[in-house]
Amino acid sequence: MAEEQNHTRSVLIAIGANLPLGECSALKSCEQAVQALRCVPGLELEVVSRWYESAPVPPSGQPVYVNGVVRGVTSLPPLALLDQLQAIETHQGRVRSVPNAARTLDLDIIAMEGVHLDTPRLCLPHPRAHERAFVLRPLHDVWPGWVHPLTHHSLEQMLRAVQGQEIRVIGE
Repeated sequence: MAEEQNHTRSVLIAIGANLPLGECSALKSCEQAVQALRCVPGLELEVVSRWYESAPVPPSGQPVYVNGVVRGVTSLPPLALLDQLQAIETHQGRVRSVPNAARTLDLDIIAMEGVHLDTPRLCLPHPRAHERAFVLRPLHDVWPGWVHPLTHHSLEQMLRAVQGQEIRVIGE
């Protein structure tokens, strides 16, 4: 068991928000989430993507989202990492109501090297990430050569499949 705890693997984490928390904008919430991730024991961030604005998926009357992706390495097991991410979400005002509801912060594990998981709490790789430009565009910033571990599609192939989804880089 101790050997498993010392094993590190690459991890991709998506960050998103579309509701302010008090005076804190969705972008500021995402930036604060990166700082909180830097403090998670057993997680080391390597690269942070640019920030993007995207339309909600599925389409709704919600405000636009701010999205990004971080690449890192972790020695944490998948569910322990998920617990850490959900604690950060809760600390930043996330209230879980209905699926796809607007939120102050959303942190999702997109993929973890060598892990295939399908449980009620967590599916890895993320079951819908390959369908969403708001995950794939920032993922391209942090790991352009990434290949989906189940479909073996390249990031370029997946990006072509989501052309037309509304997304733009913030601040460029």
